Amino acid sequence: MDFDFLSPLDTSLIDFVKQLTSQQLGSKMVLNTANEFPDLDKVKLAIIGVQDNRGSNSSISRVNHDSIRKELYSLYPGNWNISIADLGTIENGDTINDTYFALENIVSNLLRKKIIPIIIGGSQDLTYALYRSYDRLEQMVNLVTIDSKFDIGTQESLSSYNSYLSKIIVDEPNNLFNFSNVGYQTYLNSQEEIDLIEKMFFEAYRLGEVSVNVSISEPVFRDADLISLDLTSVKSSDSGNFTTFVPNGFTGKDICALARYSGISDKVSVFGIFNYNNTFQESVLIAQIIWYFIEGLHYRSGEYPFGSRTNYIKYIVPIEDQEIVFFKSNKTERWWMEIPFIVNGNNKLKKNTLLPCSEEEYFQACNQEIPERWWKAQRKNLI
Repeated sequence: MDFDFLSPLDTSLIDFVKQLTSQQLGSKMVLNTANEFPDLDKVKLAIIGVQDNRGSNSSISRVNHDSIRKELYSLYPGNWNISIADLGTIENGDTINDTYFALENIVSNLLRKKIIPIIIGGSQDLTYALYRSYDRLEQMVNLVTIDSKFDIGTQESLSSYNSYLSKIIVDEPNNLFNFSNVGYQTYLNSQEEIDLIEKMFFEAYRLGEVSVNVSISEPVFRDADLISLDLTSVKSSDSGNFTTFVPNGFTGKDICALARYSGISDKVSVFGIFNYNNTFQESVLIAQIIWYFIEGLHYRSGEYPFGSRTNYIKYIVPIEDQEIVFFKSNKTERWWMEIPFIVNGNNKLKKNTLLPCSEEEYFQACNQEIPERWWKAQRKNLI
């Protein structure tokens, strides 16, 4: 079975959980132990550690997640009704491709069971395996990275942590519909990479604009299937990572807000945290990032694409020689705009679909300005 790739939790962790109060998170989770594997039919969310760090430039070939787990287990949950399992760890394969194979198969099986996996790396190139996990679902994938870099890299290093996106873009089957980056820093990316993002109608938000108003990124997460968080996007003074010194980046508060946006999205089905350096300080932060993702998951509202459009107010905005259709939820007051299906076009999407947006983009259309995200989405649908 694919779940045979998972190693059970160390007995020291089991003993640690036994010392916790019944109110702490670890006491409310089901754990993969040497004697028992969790009943996945009763699980909504699964935590998995992946030791493999060989895709990075770090001298650490494998990471140890026990410190993260202890910090997470010690937290107190909110008023959640979510069944959580810690499924243990994927250890290093003989090659990094063996690790990819194990991770892809495990996550693919979890997705088919409607279980949301939280993956703790390991190097960020593991994102490629997560992306490939969707192949069996035969769906287009929207990938969002929280990262200071685009990780496009060069053709010679397609599997490394700083170039895995190139592999995602060029490899068949090409199921990537959209890529969005949140938090890039211009001076860490070449102009060629920035131009390529623009040429492919992908989306990118600079660190400065998100830090000033973190809510502008919410529609991006609402449209995502897969989230890949690079821990080095957090500045060292907040993450405690001085192995790779990061003077500028997200604050701990910002990164937890982004994790909550990821969790509250009705569409996000995989959440990954990567480039952990085995430091205690990072363990504390990762535990709180996971807590906020679960908090968001608890508050999911079941809206589009899973709910009916009958609970929305429809707005039609004439602009130039066309119309842009907006929908506003009666329940949450969130906004969407419709991406039309173009007859006789080379459409990636097979029907009209809704793209999450902000109220500001509706007002922008009312002022006769075509929202950039609407235009890019329409262009991506035809290339």
